[in-house]
Amino acid sequence: MPPESALTESRSLRDSVAARTEALDKVKTLVTLPDGLHVTTRMVAEYFEVPENTAKTLVKRHRDELASHGMHTLRGSELHFFERSNLDLSKESYPQGRAHLTVLPRRAVLCVAMLLRDSEVARRVRTYLLDTEERSRPHPAASGRNRGREHHRGRSLDARLTVVESCLGDVGEALRDLGPVLRRTSARLDRIDQRLDTMDSRMAFMDRRLDNTHHVVCAMSERMADMDTRLRELRTEAVRPRLPGESRP
Repeated sequence: MPPESALTESRSLRDSVAARTEALDKVKTLVTLPDGLHVTTRMVAEYFEVPENTAKTLVKRHRDELASHGMHTLRGSELHFFERSNLDLSKESYPQGRAHLTVLPRRAVLCVAMLLRDSEVARRVRTYLLDTEERSRPHPAASGRNRGREHHRGRSLDARLTVVESCLGDVGEALRDLGPVLRRTSARLDRIDQRLDTMDSRMAFMDRRLDNTHHVVCAMSERMADMDTRLRELRTEAVRPRLPGESRP
């Protein structure tokens, strides 16, 4: 097994274990923002127990690599939406009105753990990663019996559980990434439902207005029919010859 310092030197080695984000909580519980997905650089410094300037310097120095693992900077409307979703913690940690905010998902935090030299927490995370990688790797053996034993040891329960935990960590991260999308979609559907309810109310009002208009038209039609009948009767009476001694009505 290579020493834990190998992770700080080799990006390819870091990339090979970047998905094992469960290592963070195995060493120390990672507190995230209310969205359950991201942390700020200040929270990264608190997790690794280093000064905030140390975390900021590392983020600036390795921005490209951290960005490849999901780190990004929020600005404008995206920042305003993020602040509304994480308002409580944001108010405690930062003043309102800032122009941008850098946030890191768990993969990027794990990358910081593999880059940060002067942190006991980061060192423990690197050691856990390498130990887990070593346990999950099958070892070759000289004889057939030893080969079978080494293969069985490589596929021990602990190693299989580690693989399962890694997969679950990826699934959990994907579900957490879907959370804000589902919440935004749900909010949009709620607004559409409200608009449809408003349209239904307006349509019901229009139906009642049309029913009233229909009744008025029917009543007017009946009155006009009565008037037409009366006029015909008067016209007939006017042109009918008058009998002797009969007076006009």
